[in-house]
Amino acid sequence: MTVLADQGLLDLGDQSLEYRMIGPRPDQGPTIVLLHEGLGCVGMWRDFPERLSEATGRGVFVYSRQGYGGSSPCAVPRPLTYMHHEGQEVLPRLLDAIGFRRGTLFGHSDGASIAAIYAGSHDDPRVENLILMAPHFFTEEITVASIAEAKTAYETTHLRERLKRYHGDNVDCAFWGWNGAWLDPGFLDWNLESFLPGIRQPVLVIQGVDDQYGTARQAEVVPEKASGPVEVVMVEHCMHAPFKEQPGATLKAVTHFLSGGDDAQTAQRASGL
Repeated sequence: MTVLADQGLLDLGDQSLEYRMIGPRPDQGPTIVLLHEGLGCVGMWRDFPERLSEATGRGVFVYSRQGYGGSSPCAVPRPLTYMHHEGQEVLPRLLDAIGFRRGTLFGHSDGASIAAIYAGSHDDPRVENLILMAPHFFTEEITVASIAEAKTAYETTHLRERLKRYHGDNVDCAFWGWNGAWLDPGFLDWNLESFLPGIRQPVLVIQGVDDQYGTARQAEVVPEKASGPVEVVMVEHCMHAPFKEQPGATLKAVTHFLSGGDDAQTAQRASGL
């Protein structure tokens, strides 16, 4: 087990992953593991990890996947099963390496899908609950259209330069690894719904009402198919990044869930908690 400094690189053998650790370490109490979106990394969470730790009193571990931020680079194109690889091969090793004893997997977008893959395929009693923010379980037209727009922006605007501030030399593998997979015609058949029945922990789903990367159906499918209790919060005046666009509502939903997650009942609520 690695003794975690406040920040550094986590050596998993075949890859080195940038991380930050806020609050109590995983061997000292419950830990929230943050899994970023398809273009995210440690830095792009901004101050949300600190705010999350302060609001919940829990440790927060945030890391950049291979090919993102300050982590080791990856090869492109990525396979269409790249999220399966992260959820079934990399995440189990990472949790062991940090000494994870109990806590929450909190994923955003691709990160939420990866968390769902892990929980749905691993009977891991250490994972007490899941928080899935703007998750993807299947491919929709709105998703493909928005990702195609991102490709145009990357090629014709200052998007690459803005992302390079966070990803450095990884900027092209981060963008094209994500963009190329989602725009591959084969990705139209991508579907994670088969993992949902394997999820027995309480789940909180958070999604923006105006999410440009997915319809409300992405959230609705979770209480329909997951085996454990599910709470769904649809956040008003919010698109794909509730933690940035509506941080107050997001933190309120998270703290409410974590304070009574074991007793959660399936529910759907608006953001006016």
